Amino acid sequence: MAPVLPLVLPLQPRIRLAQGLWLLSWLLAVVGGLTLLCSGHLLVQLWHLGTFLAPSCPVAALPQVALAASAVALGTGLVGSGASRASLDAAQYPPWRGVLGPLLVAGTAGGGGLLVLALGLALALPGTLDTGLEEGLGTALANYKDTEVPGRCQAKRLLDELQLRHHCCGRHGYKDWFGIQWVSNRYLDPNDQDVVDRIQSNVEGLYLIDGVPFSCCNPHSPRPCLQSQLSDPHAHPLFDPRQPNLNLWAQGCHEVLLGHLQGLASTLGNMLAVTFLLQTLVLLGLRYLQTALEGLGGVIDGEGEAQGYLFPAGLKDMLKTAWLQGGAARRPAPEEAPPEEEPPKEGLPEA
Repeated sequence: MAPVLPLVLPLQPRIRLAQGLWLLSWLLAVVGGLTLLCSGHLLVQLWHLGTFLAPSCPVAALPQVALAASAVALGTGLVGSGASRASLDAAQYPPWRGVLGPLLVAGTAGGGGLLVLALGLALALPGTLDTGLEEGLGTALANYKDTEVPGRCQAKRLLDELQLRHHCCGRHGYKDWFGIQWVSNRYLDPNDQDVVDRIQSNVEGLYLIDGVPFSCCNPHSPRPCLQSQLSDPHAHPLFDPRQPNLNLWAQGCHEVLLGHLQGLASTLGNMLAVTFLLQTLVLLGLRYLQTALEGLGGVIDGEGEAQGYLFPAGLKDMLKTAWLQGGAARRPAPEEAPPEEEPPKEGLPEA
C-alpha cells in the first residue's frame, strides 16, 4: 500500500526543511504567546464587566478555550524549534525521536481541536454578547437604587463607574433612566406633594422623573451639568432637550460595551486564525521531517533520497482495514451446525 501524500526529500531540501521549521516554530511560539496574552486580557475584561452580563451568558468560554489552545501552540512551537534544530545534528537527534510522535498527536488532536473550538466560539460571540449585555444592563439599572439591599449594595457604585469610565449613559441612551426608579425611597420626602403625586400617578407605585444620575454628565460640556427636567424645554434657559449630547453622554452603555468587547474578541479571533495556520504548517513539516529521518536512521545528512509522508499506508485502505477488523470483532462467531445424518440405505433384495 502506498503512503499518503509522499514527498521525496534529497539532502539539501531536508536541511532547508529543518531550518525553515526552526524559524516557523519560533514564530508559532511568539504568536502563541501573544494569543495567550490576548486571551487573558479578554478574560480579565469579562471578569470586570461580569456585573453587567447575564449570569447565563457563556462568554467566558471563549477566552478560557483560547488560553488552553494558545498554551498548546506555545508548547508546540518551543518543542518544534528544539526538535528541528536537533535534527541537523545526528548526535543530538536521537533523544527527540521519542518526543516527536506524542507532540504530533497532542498538537493535532488537542491543539487543533481547541483552536477550531475557539474559532467557532469567536464567531458566535457577537450574538451571545448582545443578549447578555441587554439583560445584564437592564438588571443593573433596576438595582441602581438598592444601596441597602444585601447583594446589591455595590450596584450604584459599579454602574456610576461604568458610565464615567466608558462615557455612556443608560442601556441604550439617557432616556432609559426616565422609565425606572433610580432614587431610593429612603431619600424621598413623603410630605412633598410632588413626590406623592408622582408615586400615585404610576401604576406600579414608582417614583419616575425625567432625570439621570450624575455619572451621565459629560465633563467636556461648556455648561454645568443638567440632570433633571430634561424633557421640559422651558426648565433650563438656552438648553435644547433635542440635543442632550451637549450635556450628557450620547451613547448607551450597551452599544459602547458591545463594541469594546467585540473589538477584543475580533483581535483574539484573528490571532487564533494565525496560530491555527502556523501550527498546521509546523505539524505538517515536523511529520515530513520525522518520517524522512526515520528512513535514514535519524541521520539527516545520510546518503541518498528519503521519502516523507503523512501516513504509512493509503488512507482508504487503512480505514477499510480498520472497519473490517471492527466488524469482525463485533460479529458473533457462527455456531457449529450439527452433522447431518446420512439417510438410511435401502437394503438390497436377496437373490
